[in-house]
Amino acid sequence: MKITLVAVGKIREKFFSDAVAEYEKRLSRYCKLEIIQVPDEKIPERASQAQENLVKKREGERVLAQIRDSSYVIALAIQGREMDSEGLAEKLAELGLAGNSDICFVIGGSLGLSDEVMRRSDEALSFSRLTFPHQLMRVILLEQIYRCFKINMGEPYHK
Repeated sequence: MKITLVAVGKIREKFFSDAVAEYEKRLSRYCKLEIIQVPDEKIPERASQAQENLVKKREGERVLAQIRDSSYVIALAIQGREMDSEGLAEKLAELGLAGNSDICFVIGGSLGLSDEVMRRSDEALSFSRLTFPHQLMRVILLEQIYRCFKINMGEPYHK
């Protein structure tokens, strides 16, 4: 299975980079992982709704340029469907069994994802109604993907 993570913005803090690197190493046993960072747009102070939409549109164009036509796309969005770890593990297993072995998760910038990215997505996943920094969300997502593989392999870790 190939898992791609397309994320807007760079990780700036070393502790987040270290955590991402740790999960990249752990996941290498289970899948081919690719992490793609696309540049974020500078948001003007006191940006109007039109300016915010333009920022999301530009970031969205960069995201869409990185998604393969064959990818099953899961957008991380507050308005998405919530599930527990077992449910996500089951979803990944079902996708693999259905022949969707190229799964792309997308994490937007601070304003979220553009309408165009949401339309390209096969589904939207919410980790919570809470708002998380997008850098931290990468770590949380990678940990959950790792947890999913451990659950699906029947290996200890989950609880």
